[in-house]
Amino acid sequence: MRPEILNSGYRFGTKVLFAFIRTVSGQPLPDAAKLVFYRPDFYGTPMKVFTQEAMRGSSAWSVGDRELMAAYVSKINECNFCIGAHTAVAAKAYQDQAKVAAVLSDLETAPIEEPLRVTLRMLGKLTHEHTVNTDDIRAVLAAGVSRKQVEDALAVCFAFNTTTRLADAFDFHVLEPAGFEAGARYLLSRGYR
Repeated sequence: MRPEILNSGYRFGTKVLFAFIRTVSGQPLPDAAKLVFYRPDFYGTPMKVFTQEAMRGSSAWSVGDRELMAAYVSKINECNFCIGAHTAVAAKAYQDQAKVAAVLSDLETAPIEEPLRVTLRMLGKLTHEHTVNTDDIRAVLAAGVSRKQVEDALAVCFAFNTTTRLADAFDFHVLEPAGFEAGARYLLSRGYR
């Protein structure tokens, strides 16, 4: 159920910022951004900091890899808003829409390196079953993924398991393709700040 507060519960300065963003981008502000501005002390600021570090902090995973992880977790959670948003960002980061589509269609046959495949497999299991075990982690490490990369992937998984649940709970509007493209350009240039 979408609370009306997401449409109107902002201070004057925030409303001006939203209008400016809409004017510059030509697109409505995504509900994910609106949620960050609503009660920033409770959710917005801490989650922005965490997500920025998970998605754009120092990592052996590329930005495209981490955006693909976000899209994959979103697909497992069947969150249409987040699937659209992070598929667009991953495709733009990789400059390869077909690669992203292939992963989301069939992870096992997608044209990606094995370390990324086994990591996505682990994130899918964690998202779907809410647990992983030592054998799952060993399989990822055996594929050549470092312990730090496992931690980084788990941070992405946490961020987007949280975000997808909020997106569905608050009934985020699914954007038109142009809206997702504008969002992808923004997230690639500015990140999650």
